Amino acid sequence: MEPGNQTSVLEFLLLGLSQDSEQQPILFGLFLSMFVVTVFGNLLIILAISSDPHLHTPMYFFLSNLSLADICFTSTTIPKMLVNIQTQRKAISYAGCITQVYFFMVFGGMDTFLLTVMAYDRFVAICHPCTTPLSYSLIQSLLMLRLSFCSNWAIPHFHCELSQALMLLVTGFLGIVPFSGILCSYTRIVSSILRISSAHGKYKAFSTCVSHLSVVSLFYGTGLGVYLSSEPSSWRGMVALVMYTVVTPMLNPFIYIQTHHC
Repeated sequence: MEPGNQTSVLEFLLLGLSQDSEQQPILFGLFLSMFVVTVFGNLLIILAISSDPHLHTPMYFFLSNLSLADICFTSTTIPKMLVNIQTQRKAISYAGCITQVYFFMVFGGMDTFLLTVMAYDRFVAICHPCTTPLSYSLIQSLLMLRLSFCSNWAIPHFHCELSQALMLLVTGFLGIVPFSGILCSYTRIVSSILRISSAHGKYKAFSTCVSHLSVVSLFYGTGLGVYLSSEPSSWRGMVALVMYTVVTPMLNPFIYIQTHHC
C-alpha cells in the first residue's frame, strides 16, 4: 500500500473515563454539576464586571473575556461527554471530531492569550504604574496542515482531546510563546518587587498577582502534565486532563473574586 492520507475514516470512538456501567450515573452527575457551576460562575463574573463602572478597567476587561472563553472552552467538550454517557453512544463523526478539536484549540488559545495579556497588565501596573496602558492588537493565526492518519481510530478520552488526536494524526505542534510571555512578565515583576524597600509594599504588590498566578499555575501545570505525559491515556493523565479542561474554568471565578478586594 502506498503511503498517504487515509481520509476514509468516518468516525472516532471516545472511550471515556471509565468503562464501568455502574460509574456512568456518578460521572454524569459530577460533570453536569461542574459544568453548571462553571457556566453560572463565569456568567456572574461577566455580569458583575459589566454592571459596575468601577470595574471598567483593562484588568477586569480581560477577566470578563477570560470568563467568556472559559465558558466556551468547557462547552466544547462537556456537553458531548454528557450526551455520550446518557445515550451510551461513544462514536463521534470525523467532522464532529475535527470541529471539536478546532474550537478546543481556538478557546484554549484564547485562554493562553488572555492569561499572557493579564500577566503583562500586572507587569505594567507594578513596574510602570504611571504609564498609560498600551493597546493590545496581537493577531493569532492557525495553520492547517495536511494530516496523515494512523490505523487506530479509538481515542481513550471523553472528547477529541488534542494530544490524543495528534497521536492519531502523527503531526502536531506545541505553542510556547504565551507561556514564555508570562514567564518574562513575572520575572520582571519579581525583580521589581524585590527592589521595594518596605515589607508592606512588597506584600501589596505581590497580592495583586496572586489570583492570576494561581490560575496560570493550575492551567499550565495540568496542561503540561497531559501533553508531556508518556502515557496520556493513563488514569493520572486523565485526571490532569479533567483538571485543566473542567476544574480550572470552574475554579476561575472563585479564585479571581479575590481581585475585587485587592
